[in-house]
Amino acid sequence: MSARAEAFVEAGDQEVRISHPDKVVFPEPGLTKLDLANYYVAVAEGALRGAGGRPMVLKRFAKGLGQEPFFQKRVPENHPPYIGTATLRYASGTSAEEAVLRDAAGLAWVSNLGCLDLNPHAVRAEDLDHPDELRVDLDPMPGVDWSQIVDVAFVAREVLEDNGLVGWPKTSGSRGLHILVRIRPDWGFSDVRLAAETLAREVENRAPGLATARWWKEERGESVFVDFNQNAKDRTVASAYSIRPLPDARVSTPLDWDEVRSRRPEEFTVPTVLERFAERGDPHAGIDDAVGSLDGLLALARELGPAEKPPRSGDGAGRRVSTMPLVEVARTRTKPEAVEALERWKAAHPGVVEHLSPADELVDGMRGSSSLWYRVRVNLQHVPEAQRPEQEELVADYDPWAGREWAGRP
Repeated sequence: MSARAEAFVEAGDQEVRISHPDKVVFPEPGLTKLDLANYYVAVAEGALRGAGGRPMVLKRFAKGLGQEPFFQKRVPENHPPYIGTATLRYASGTSAEEAVLRDAAGLAWVSNLGCLDLNPHAVRAEDLDHPDELRVDLDPMPGVDWSQIVDVAFVAREVLEDNGLVGWPKTSGSRGLHILVRIRPDWGFSDVRLAAETLAREVENRAPGLATARWWKEERGESVFVDFNQNAKDRTVASAYSIRPLPDARVSTPLDWDEVRSRRPEEFTVPTVLERFAERGDPHAGIDDAVGSLDGLLALARELGPAEKPPRSGDGAGRRVSTMPLVEVARTRTKPEAVEALERWKAAHPGVVEHLSPADELVDGMRGSSSLWYRVRVNLQHVPEAQRPEQEELVADYDPWAGREWAGRP
């Protein structure tokens, strides 16, 4: 029997076309494009609580899980009438008319485009300058286990409560945790980011060694980074009920606080979340009734004083000079290539490897013009100085901007 060219999903009063519905997206659990569209329709109430009414970047896995996604800010011109739009203007001077989802049909439509996860901004389409959500992203460094992430989450909850705010936890769908905080849309992005940075600094103050607010990855050690920069104007975060691009079709899942210590991210996949949602609904059902003020965190910011700024070079270029002994290993197009490059470097330096901790191996996804690329570095802080290798020719040297031209580029 040949694969179908199309199928249709009933979403409210809309019928949404799904192209190539039998295409297997997740081979391990055997989930097809049609399965994913039906999933989003089934959990629409919860998914729209996180992403509905917000402009969103379309993160499209058009070539499947094995290929890097591309990021599409501009909504396709032939979008259906039930897809709203909002025009966002960026600091670079550019603008983009982005998609705004308001119903289950919109969720099915973006799913058909190859969007596994939903990536909304922290603002509503009706007010693009004043976020109504503060986002706490607990990002563990390599070597950090789940219990440490949980400990930091409860410290963050305590700091929020001390400042009159309610945090709503969810798994990130990867290794970390997110805590969402509804706020009144009375502050601009700079104040919201300052409040988030202040929260991060206070969490570090209360849990030194467990948590860090240090922006530069090589300075964090084996700790949980409280990523305040996710509150910058151009940032988006995978929202609640987003399917993540992991082989088991893991889902970013809202939790009650009494579940945070006992549950694990790998428990929540498309099949298990469908069952969970049908049985108990959305643990974040009350989030829009718990709107708070940033006054407490902004007062704490004044009390703590300015955050420490990273050192800069003295050559006038403004580039940061790291305080850590770093060597760059590679720049690659994909993460598997990055991991392979790191292993090749380690094989060439066996005497160095025995001194490295997991957090010393830095593989970072970097945002290119429309997709991610990967930078690989090694922090030699634990290697005796006499044994530290010098910077060498990169194992791989991918240029994410090759062939692109813009003013000022050589």
